[in-house]
This record gives sequence, C-alpha cells and structure tokens, in this order.
Amino acid sequence: MSAASPVAIFWDEFKESRIAVAALAVVLLIFALALAAPFISPQNPYNLAELSLMDARRPPGFVGSKGYTHWLGTDGQGRDLLSAILYGLRISIQMGVIAGGIAFSLGATLGAFAAFIGGRTEALIMRIIDLQLSFPAILLALVLAAVLGQGKWQLITALVAAQYAYFARTAHGAASSERSKDYVDAALSTPLSTARVVFRHILPNCLPPLIVVATVQVANAIALEATLSFLGLGLPVSEPSLGMLIAHGFQYMLSGRYWISIYPGVALIVLIVAINLVGDQVRDQLNPRLRR
Repeated sequence: MSAASPVAIFWDEFKESRIAVAALAVVLLIFALALAAPFISPQNPYNLAELSLMDARRPPGFVGSKGYTHWLGTDGQGRDLLSAILYGLRISIQMGVIAGGIAFSLGATLGAFAAFIGGRTEALIMRIIDLQLSFPAILLALVLAAVLGQGKWQLITALVAAQYAYFARTAHGAASSERSKDYVDAALSTPLSTARVVFRHILPNCLPPLIVVATVQVANAIALEATLSFLGLGLPVSEPSLGMLIAHGFQYMLSGRYWISIYPGVALIVLIVAINLVGDQVRDQLNPRLRR
C-alpha cells in the first residue's frame, strides 16, 4: 500500500478537533457567501437607484417598498442590512487576504535574507524590526492611515506596514536555524545566486511557522481594517466594509435601532473568531510542543 500524503495526514489530525472543523466550515461558508454576494443578495446596497429613504431604519422582518423582506432590517440610508453585510464581508475579506499576503511575502523575504546574509546588515534589519514590534500594530496603522488618507491601496499599505514585521521575525528565526544545515552549505558550493538559495532552499523549509502566523495575521488585518473604517480612516464611503457599517449604525444605538450595528458586529466577530480557531489548530499540528 502506498503511504498517505502529508496533506491527508494533516487533515486526519485536523479532523480530531471538532471545534476546528466547525470553525473551518464557518470560514468556508462565509467566504462562499461573500463571493456569491452579487448573486444572492436581494439588493445591491451601494446602487443608489435601488435605495429608498422611506425604508430607512426599519426593523428586521420589514417588507420594503421594493416588495421583498428585509430579514435583518435596514440602515440609515435604507439599505437592506443583510445585503450590506454580505457585500461588507466581501470587502473585509478581500482587504485581509491582500494585506496578509503582501505582508507575508515582504516579511518572509526580508527575514530570510537577513538571516542568510548575517553580519551588520542582519543586525540593522532586525533592530528595525524589533523597534517596530515594540509599538502596537493598531497605533502604527492609525498613524499611517491618517497620513496616507482614505483609499483601498492606502489602507492596504498601512496594514502591510503594521504586520510585515511579525512575518520577518518568524522567518528570521526559522531561517537562522536552517542556515547552519548541510543542505544550505551544499547549495552554496554551487554557482546558485543568493536569491535562488534563499527562495528555493531556505524559505520552503520556513513555511510551517509562517503559515501559522499568516492565519492569525489575516484575522488581525480584518480586525484592523474594521477598526480604521469605524474611525473614518479606512475605506471611502463608496466601498463600505463591516467596520463602516458598524460606525453608521452606532449613532442609532441609543434610539433602540440596535440591529444596524449589532448584526454587522456579530458577522465580524464570527469571522475573526473562526479564523483564529482554525489557526490555533494549525499551530498545534505544526508545532506539537504548543499543543494544549
């Protein structure tokens, strides 16, 4: 009989945790709903022609002037809240994945090269990384978002700058351990360039800890984006995410219209918690010493 593949072995261990499996199912469901938002939403909440101020701030279950039921109610602009949440999830996930992916690539490359080069260059790079890690990520993101202004790529830049250091520190630690191994010395005896040695031989062996960090940082990027949007420093009004939906409804909380903020907040919390639970299980499997 042929040996089971590493992916099959990993999945068999992953299935041992019912909580992790349930969390993964929730994450996949949310991702599917976000991708299908344009097709399953009863309304395009950002098309002004489909909105009616007569339907603004209506409670859950209200039948609007367009003839369909607003199952989660409407917000202050008359948008169907269920549709707005699905579109908001779409934007929040997109921002988290893009920012996390860029931070992963930048931080992992920087940390691995620093470990490979060594000397004063390594010391300088890592002191800069340590200095950045001494500041809260939200503080750095707030400052950069305020300086760069509103916009999709401005916000992604702020999120990447606030997160790449975590990947760089992890990659540096893993690459420092790999640097002293025989296969690296063998690669260095060939005419391969430094970049080729790092990308083909060192970085692939640093992936397990980086994957763990990536699952956590994607959730953190979504939370940071929501926080910045809530404070008015994130995406513009034309591209509202869950954070902006919560901010729009916050002013109506004291008047009893709780649903405008509560439901987007619940969707955001469920998404972040589910991703973190999946990340915890991945961490436990890739590093058994941390298993609880």
